[in-house]
Amino acid sequence: MKVSIVTATYNSSATVLDTLKSLDEQTYEDIEYIVIDGGSSDDTVSVIQQNCARVTTIVSEPDNGIYDALNKGIANASGDVVGFLHSDDLFAYPDAVKDLVDTLVRNNAQAVYADLEYVSKDDTTKVIRKWVSGEYDQQKLRFGWMPPHPTFFMKKELYLKHGQFDLSLKIAADYDSLLRYLWSNKIKATYLPKVVTKMRVGGASNRSLKNIFEKTKEDIQALKNNQLFWPTALVIKNISKIPQFFKR
Repeated sequence: MKVSIVTATYNSSATVLDTLKSLDEQTYEDIEYIVIDGGSSDDTVSVIQQNCARVTTIVSEPDNGIYDALNKGIANASGDVVGFLHSDDLFAYPDAVKDLVDTLVRNNAQAVYADLEYVSKDDTTKVIRKWVSGEYDQQKLRFGWMPPHPTFFMKKELYLKHGQFDLSLKIAADYDSLLRYLWSNKIKATYLPKVVTKMRVGGASNRSLKNIFEKTKEDIQALKNNQLFWPTALVIKNISKIPQFFKR
């Protein structure tokens, strides 16, 4: 099974080396690695070219943000399965992709997800928050549950069938897409109970109070888009994050 992994970059030279190294170390052989760069003004592209032997495609041009870049990556993907590895993130161990694919195949599923660790921006061995996803149950989505998007790998044919990221949402398009796939279209998902991805803290959704407010508005819109009762889902979604700071 061929796996397409997409990395969106923009002036990411300070962090992308860790991303590239973790990709290069993957034991799974059939990986197509696609980098979509938003026209970086630093040396991001040259760093990628010089430090990752497994890069298949690099596209560097202006875009409309990370979700536009990820949509371009999906469009360029030729794999059976598509996953994402953001330029601030890294795979947690060399068998991460192999374990995701094995779990997908073993359970005859259409998508697979796993656990995620939020780590310090300056020290990726320091865990700030651990997101233990838990077994899949579609009804959990009614109560604000979602799998960590950076760990979510899905068959490409389903992106073509059910749509990609909604560019009208600037922060919560990943949440909207997961609701669309898992709730509205009832994709069969399965769970790998391992931390497969480490994500540096400081992402767009929690960078400032303004962004938190904007994300809340977009979360409500995503829930409405998928005919879910948003007050219950939104409150429980936010409360459920609190224990993640104590699981590390």
